[in-house]
Parts: sequence; C-alpha cells; structure tokens
Amino acid sequence: MAAPLPDLPRSARRAAGGPAPSQESSGGLAPSPWLAQRAPLIPPAGPRPGPDRIKKKELGVLEIPSIPNPFPELCCSPLSSVLSASLLPKATSRKKQVIKVYSEDDTSRALEVPSDVTARDVCQLLILKNHYIDDHSWTLFEHLPRIGLERVIEDHELVIEVQSNWGIEEENRLYFRKNYAKYEFFKHPLNYFPEHMVSLSSETSGVIGHTQILQMFLSSSTYPEIHGYLHAKEQGKKSSWKKLYFLLRRSGLYFSTKGASKEPRHLQFFCEFSSSDMYMSLAGKKMSGTPANYGFCFKPNKAGGAKDLKQLCADDEQSRTCWMTAIRLLKYGMQLYQNYMQPYQGRGGCSSLTISPMRSISENSLVAMDFSGHRSRVIENPTEALTVAVEEGLAWRRKGCLRLNTHGSPTTSQSATSSVAIHRTQLWFHHKISRDEAQRLILQQGLVDGVFLVRDSQSNPKTFVLSMSHGLKIKHFQIVPLEDDGKLFYTLDDGHTRFTDLIQLVEFYQLNKGVLPCKLKHYCARIAL
Repeated sequence: MAAPLPDLPRSARRAAGGPAPSQESSGGLAPSPWLAQRAPLIPPAGPRPGPDRIKKKELGVLEIPSIPNPFPELCCSPLSSVLSASLLPKATSRKKQVIKVYSEDDTSRALEVPSDVTARDVCQLLILKNHYIDDHSWTLFEHLPRIGLERVIEDHELVIEVQSNWGIEEENRLYFRKNYAKYEFFKHPLNYFPEHMVSLSSETSGVIGHTQILQMFLSSSTYPEIHGYLHAKEQGKKSSWKKLYFLLRRSGLYFSTKGASKEPRHLQFFCEFSSSDMYMSLAGKKMSGTPANYGFCFKPNKAGGAKDLKQLCADDEQSRTCWMTAIRLLKYGMQLYQNYMQPYQGRGGCSSLTISPMRSISENSLVAMDFSGHRSRVIENPTEALTVAVEEGLAWRRKGCLRLNTHGSPTTSQSATSSVAIHRTQLWFHHKISRDEAQRLILQQGLVDGVFLVRDSQSNPKTFVLSMSHGLKIKHFQIVPLEDDGKLFYTLDDGHTRFTDLIQLVEFYQLNKGVLPCKLKHYCARIAL
C-alpha cells in the first residue's frame, strides 16, 4: 500500500490508503485501481477552488477527474512506465524507398518514393521536376544489360515490385525516355495487325473496322488468333534455332509439331504470361546468335539469367511488333486500355503529382501586335498575323547570320558556319552519330510514322541526313547543300525546294509531306535528368 503523502487533503489520503466512506463515494464514481496505485486521485472539486488546490499545483500533483478508464487493457502495469508496441494502433504511414532513374545520356536522378508508387507516378514526378511537356509518351523502361534485354514498364505496374525481382549482383537499370509507340496501336490498330497474321472468329464476317478490331482484342470471348512462323531457340543449345509455326490464343502461346497444322494433337504449349514478362532483345545476334535483329523473349518474374529465357525471333519488324502488341493486350487487357484512356490521377503518397503542367492565362490570351507605325495596333486578320510571324522568323535568322560577321555581308563559308550554329541548338539534331546509332534511337522511341532526327553524314562530311520512321521501317534521306549566287541553301529534292538553314527545312516538312513518305511529327531527343 502506497504511503500517504504529506499535506494532502483527507479525501486524497483516503483515495490512496483505502476505500472512502459511502457518503463520499456516492458523490462520484470510484477511480480504477490501477490509477490509485500510480498517483493520488482528487475527487471532483467544489464550485470554487480552495487553497488546497493551489498547494497541489505547487507540489506538481497530477489532477485527474474521477472517471473510470474504459480501456484498462491498453494501459501499462504499475511496474512498467512504457506502453507495449503491440498494444499501440498500427501506423498507417507508407514505407518509402529510394530508386535511381537514368536518362539516355546516362545521367541519373535518385528519387524517394512510396512502396506502392507506379511507373506513371515516377514519370509524372520527373516531368514536373524537370519542367518537361507531358504529352503522355514518357515511359519507364526496365533495362537488363547483362543479357541485353529491355521492356516497357506499364503505367500501372509497381516500380518497387519490379526492382524486387532483380538479383543482387545484376546491374539492371530504370530508364526514363519517350516512347511514342506505347499506345499507338489503339489509334491505328489496322497498321499493327496485318491480315495474314490474324484469324478472326467464325462469327465475324465482312470488313473489320477500326473500333471492331479493338473490341475483339479486349473482349473475353472473341479474342482473335495470331499465327505465323517464328524462330525459337532450343533449350540447352547455345546457337541452335528452329523455325516453327506459332499460334497465340487466350490460353497461351503454342507451336505446331507438324508444319502449319492447327489440330489440337499437333499443338504443344510454349509459354503463358501471368508469371513472366516480355522483353525486346537489344543485341540478339551478338549474345544469342539470333537469325535476325527482331528478337524478343519471355523471362520469369523471379531473378534468373539467360538459361531461364524462352527466346523467339521474327523475320521482320512488322511481325515482331504484331506478336508483342498482341501479347501485351492478352496479358493486361482492359487495364492497358484504361491506361491509355484515363488521364493521370495523383495517388495519396504523391499528392504533388496531381497538378499537371498547364499553359498560363497570359499565354492563352496572347494576341498579335503591330508596332511598325506611330501607334501600336492589334492584328485581327489571321492571315496577316501569320505573314508577320513568318517575316519575323526570317528576319531573326538573317540577324543571327549577320551577328557572326561584323565585317560586312557574310561569305559562303560564314553562312555555313552560322547555319551550323543555329541548328546545333535544336533537340532533333544529333552531331556525329552513326547510321546504326540513329536507327537505335528511333527504335527506342517508337516506330511511329513521323518520328525523326537529323544527323551529320558519315559518307559526305558536308551533308546531313534526315532519318525517320514510316511503316514500321526506318528510312534515311540526304540533305544536300547548294550554293547559288554566293548564298548557301539546303535541299532534299535536288534543289526544287530550297531552305536557308536546317531549321527552316524541318519546319517545312513538319507542315508539308513534300518528297517524304509522311510529315515529320515527333523528334528524337536525348534529354538529361
């Protein structure tokens, strides 16, 4: 029994030493025993505080109302002054981890993200931090350099979960760059699924339209069959490839043991996709001896090396794109379509991501002005405004050329130097890269019609090359310099259309098809983080 403290009121000593008389306890509820052992209790005070209460405050005595404890099991015993961690409510805070993301020029940035962050969250965070334009083409890639593979991390995938499948000694990376082909098949599905590779259900008849083929791929009952020949690597043999007839059905990927037969007795199961991911081969001929440069493979989700891969190789890019696109649709289905259709929505742990970059009010309210006269005026005629804009653009280029020559009019060599100085600042220009490197850059950012870059020519140092994608193929066009009356021009069509610099040439073919197979649409750029 605790000893009574000195100078305490009689009621307090009764609470500490034993039960109070009935007339005192009837005035209020009795305190719980565990409180009586910790500190003396004070019964409800009168309407006016007396000198005893002031004395208790001076002694530092805790004054607790006489209210029973409704949860005594949550409180510690008299012998312990610390609450048990198992009795505390579980914290709802999300665990955070640090990831490292690389760009194409091998610069990197470390990000602290919650454990349930998705690939789209990471992309949006990097877009906002670097003030990029969000055109919904930014993508996170998983790069496996040891076995030469790479894949798109879908927008809804958890990044920490992807990293958890990596081995400790593997030098895998996350890359952040544009991929214009990520959802292009939703816009132009007929370009991605050639007729000779797609077998429709017997219920379907007539010509298949744009929306019908999408509904068939996303439907659970009318999924079309993809079929064609692929080269498959035989397990256990280093460079042994066999050409087989494959069929993609909703239940998985099969190959025929007898020619192109589709009979069930001739079909053998090859792979299913729920426990594996699909990768594109970056260096198939060097590492695996693929018959062509159009390899792809399936790798189990768990950490593993080249021995666990199921490798395939197509004969051309159109065939590989068809197979890989159909497998993505089969694996993710409507989730993939929702990623394409729904705008970005911030998550609870990334509240700062809920705001996407928008044009300011001042930019939306800009008008064309004419300051050539004594008084300024608003140019209301759109044709006149466009003409003024073109004239100002040409005047800026001439001013840039003259700025490099302070001794009179520029010579031919000086004009060439000024043109180089102008176009080298553009993101679409890549200085001194090879043809193979240009093709690799375009392939990485998606074989969409109009993806392009401009580079120096390796065969002729005085010329340039326009490399672009069209029809799932990469084409190259030489830009030839012409000299006329002491002035230097650039042309793609033997001088029929001339341009004073490469910027003017690119802007023209962004608006006009001309001699090209299509207009220039998306430029390839190496952007640092």
